[in-house]
Amino acid sequence: METNVIYCGDNLDVLPKYIDPDSVDLIYIDPPFNTSRKYEVFWGEAVERRAFEDRYGDTMAYLDWMRPRLAQLYRVLKTTGSFYYHCDWHASHYLKVELDHMFGFNNFQNEIIWQRTNAHSDARRFGRVHDTVLFYTKSKRFTFNQQRTGYTDAQLQDHYRHVEDGTGRRFRLSDLSAAKPGGDVEYEWKGVGPPKGRYWAYSKANMEKFESEGRLYYTRGGRPFLKQYLDEMPGNLVQDMWTDVGYHHGLSHARLGWPTQKPLGLLERIVTASSNEGDLVLDAFCGCGTTLEAAAKLKRRWIGVDFSPTACRVMVKRLQDRLGLKEGVDFAVKDLPKTEEELRRMPHFEFQNWAVIALGGVPQHVKVHDYGIDGWLYPADEPRARPTREDMFVAHRYPIQVKQQDRAGRPDIDKFETAMRRDKRVRGYFVAFGFSDDAMREIKRANRQDGLDIRPITVKELLEYERRVGS
Repeated sequence: METNVIYCGDNLDVLPKYIDPDSVDLIYIDPPFNTSRKYEVFWGEAVERRAFEDRYGDTMAYLDWMRPRLAQLYRVLKTTGSFYYHCDWHASHYLKVELDHMFGFNNFQNEIIWQRTNAHSDARRFGRVHDTVLFYTKSKRFTFNQQRTGYTDAQLQDHYRHVEDGTGRRFRLSDLSAAKPGGDVEYEWKGVGPPKGRYWAYSKANMEKFESEGRLYYTRGGRPFLKQYLDEMPGNLVQDMWTDVGYHHGLSHARLGWPTQKPLGLLERIVTASSNEGDLVLDAFCGCGTTLEAAAKLKRRWIGVDFSPTACRVMVKRLQDRLGLKEGVDFAVKDLPKTEEELRRMPHFEFQNWAVIALGGVPQHVKVHDYGIDGWLYPADEPRARPTREDMFVAHRYPIQVKQQDRAGRPDIDKFETAMRRDKRVRGYFVAFGFSDDAMREIKRANRQDGLDIRPITVKELLEYERRVGS
């Protein structure tokens, strides 16, 4: 089984095809809710803009879509492995019930709360500023490396407010007395005994050692205390509420333009906690590749899977630019469509999905009797509509038609015009390998006389656009 590889494809196909059972030490996933992202692509002139965000839809449909994928992830996870599911308020409670059934209630380890933003303005409710990460293991035997964080300013002021003259080291005072005797602990130290009813916590030999090291601090009454230096303390143990990892704001230099991008520190914490050097880390929805960067940086082996060729190219560039890794030497990319010839050989419906997603749209759920519409493009700035089971953002969406043929003709354009009129759309996108002269004349006529804005996009243009995004 290959590792350090990015697979471009549906993880439901990739996992059983390429990944062995009981082979993965750590799985982290952050699936987009309801699996579809909304995009807007502005083609033409000198500016192209691409933005997208998760679509919200029916939770039960989302769980139905995720269930077979979770079964595959469970299959490839080692008995000693750990599983992290990153989600938000839309489905976290439903997912926990699903994962309890799969992993067993007793193998649920933590519900981790991650503060993903500093503030969110909600007029009629408390601001939603956190995500949830559900942490499960496959058994009671699993890797867990405790992690610590630095002390807060409040802790420093309350506990480490003393500063040593000469060295500038912060320290706190630790009581040298104990409630129970244990050896040579009833002596006087420089004429001072322990408090009434208590004993010294250390032997006289240890006290002399502390004195020689300058670790004793005396009150005005001569009572000794032990200095505990801040720079020798391990820090706070990480708890299940993470407010210290940070998040990407809009101007962050670490942003790659991916709307659901997570900070590297978040994934470094998870990878460090639940794996060791040389272990295998899997992210089956790896987006822009934050998990892969964290795993590679921390000397783990890794596998990433994503359906989007654009995402896979972003990952390649990220690993090259940030870690100096070389494709074909340090890692491999598999199943990425690279040429028009490869796309011509794709099964028809797979080609439709590729074209719609490459354009930035959402594929049509119905693949037969689709009335000439293969997908939809959603404006990035469209106000969120009320979720329905059928579809989302119905008011403002642009139809996409895809033809896996060398030259889309006038009859194809005529049918697309009919579909646009039936759905009351004034803009649409048509993807093909090429267009006949008659088709282009009809596109111009429809725009001039009927006000229909049909934008012809060739497969070559889509491939070039994806290469620019990944370069």
